[in-house]
Amino acid sequence: MDPQPLTHLEPVREPVLAMRLPETEAVSTDWRQALPVLTGHNVTLRELRLSDAPTLLAMLKTEEVERFISPPPTTVAGFERFILWTQRQREAGQYICFGIVPGGMEHAVGIFQVRQLNPSFETAEWGFALGSPFWGTGLFVEGARMVIDFVFGTVDIHRLEARAAVQNGRGNGALLKLGAVKEGVLRKSFLRDGAYLDQALWSIVREDWLQSKAVWSERVN
Repeated sequence: MDPQPLTHLEPVREPVLAMRLPETEAVSTDWRQALPVLTGHNVTLRELRLSDAPTLLAMLKTEEVERFISPPPTTVAGFERFILWTQRQREAGQYICFGIVPGGMEHAVGIFQVRQLNPSFETAEWGFALGSPFWGTGLFVEGARMVIDFVFGTVDIHRLEARAAVQNGRGNGALLKLGAVKEGVLRKSFLRDGAYLDQALWSIVREDWLQSKAVWSERVN
């Protein structure tokens, strides 16, 4: 599976299971001051910490993870600068970055990112990167649902977009299973290793997400 970039992120494929949707902790609507901690059954999402830098370097700076993505930082210091940048962008109300912490672990092994596409933050782009030892564990589905709930419910985003390289079948499959709608192809829109790749443009809008979430809840109950 192919996790995704630190700039234009795209999800990887995880099985969508029939399960009770994870509950999140009570959150403050003022996410610009500090991100809430979102707790699921097997994963916790929280703000990145400088202490996460060594683990993120080990998890994300590998050949299999870098496929189809913009190159991540190459050193611990580079990841530390990235973490500080995420905090400044969050304080400015322009960007959100959650660290992905598996149950029983202390440090983040990947990230979910959401960045504004217009000044009101009603339209945003999202994606993630995850260390390959955690592919196929279900962390993506659980974490992705918490992120989508958060941005639609707390940040008040209306439209959430994602871009996935056309060759990235697993990333496109993950978006489809999450309920995203493929709207078209952005020709030669992503430069990677000296070549321009086509990207599929996907979207999830708040009304569709709430409707699909209600269907999941009915199936579980």
